[in-house]
Amino acid sequence: MKERFWYEVDNIDEIDSPALLIFPARAKENIHKLTEKINIENLRPHVKTNKIAEVCSLMLESGIRKFKAATISEAEMLAMVKAPDTLLAYPVYGPKIKRLISLIKKYPDTKFSSLVDRNDNAQTLSKLFMEAGLTADVFIDLNVGMNRTGIAPEKAMNLYREINSLPSVNVLGLHAYDGHLKDPNLKTRTENCNRAFAPVLVLKKEMEKLAGHPMTLIAGGSPTCFIHGAAGERECSPGTFVFWDKGNKEQLPEQPFEWAAILVCRVISIPAPDKICVDLGHKSVAAENLQPRVFFLNAPEAIPTAQSEEHLVLEVPDSSKFKTGDVLYGVPWHVCPSVALYEKAHVVENNRVTGFWKVVARNREITI
Repeated sequence: MKERFWYEVDNIDEIDSPALLIFPARAKENIHKLTEKINIENLRPHVKTNKIAEVCSLMLESGIRKFKAATISEAEMLAMVKAPDTLLAYPVYGPKIKRLISLIKKYPDTKFSSLVDRNDNAQTLSKLFMEAGLTADVFIDLNVGMNRTGIAPEKAMNLYREINSLPSVNVLGLHAYDGHLKDPNLKTRTENCNRAFAPVLVLKKEMEKLAGHPMTLIAGGSPTCFIHGAAGERECSPGTFVFWDKGNKEQLPEQPFEWAAILVCRVISIPAPDKICVDLGHKSVAAENLQPRVFFLNAPEAIPTAQSEEHLVLEVPDSSKFKTGDVLYGVPWHVCPSVALYEKAHVVENNRVTGFWKVVARNREITI
């Protein structure tokens, strides 16, 4: 009898391609591995990876109560599944502020917060929240080397003094994302992480002394979550862990997580003795990285060489070993933006597709 691998789907002929497959049992196991190593009270997973209400419910069922989101849509998805605490880990400007206010009013059972790294933004938040009869809960966003958003730790104390006196702003603590720390060597990554966070810990103590009460520190994504978890006294916010991907598997070899999201495609043409073409174009797998953007579990020898919107050309040792219609199962290099390309994910249990979950937060708006 032919060996059947975990990713193979018995009723795959019922599923058009390209398609996204989710394996709930493996996602649950990834959640379990996370909660085994990090105290649940210190976890605040980021849902930007999954964007699926049912996956967020799996985390809630495990006891996780705090979350991060990148968009209003992701934050609303969390409120819809009754997540108690959600940080919108993004600066809110323009219409987004009024959308956040609408979110808070519509879902009073979820505590919402957002990020600030400038006084003028905090002043606008204070004005609009005061007009709405609300208080804006915020975290000061720190730049610890990512150079994307955030204020330098050495300048953050002045910002705290400025915004702490605003009438409708409540500073809950600090947010410091270190997604740039991905060295494959765990010792080096740990040293870099500790170095980056040394001024953050000093700042936290100074803020607590001035405030007269503890401040929350939210830190790290999947690459550094166990480093921060071991340090304690901070919330960890991994996101990719729940599905994992080829990039993290290569870059973070010590991490215990397994692939739980797979892309399905089919051979649609055999143009040359050493080439096949599959229906996995730019619209079906995250295209921000150089090739290879996907690794094929049942064709590891296939090397992506060219890609367009609907096509992916693979170089193979012998194309005669393939036939049109053959199914390939691929692990994306970067799963987060790959998931966002699909309206729904097919749920696989015991090697059969049993239904689907909507990727509801891929949309920029749900109801707000």
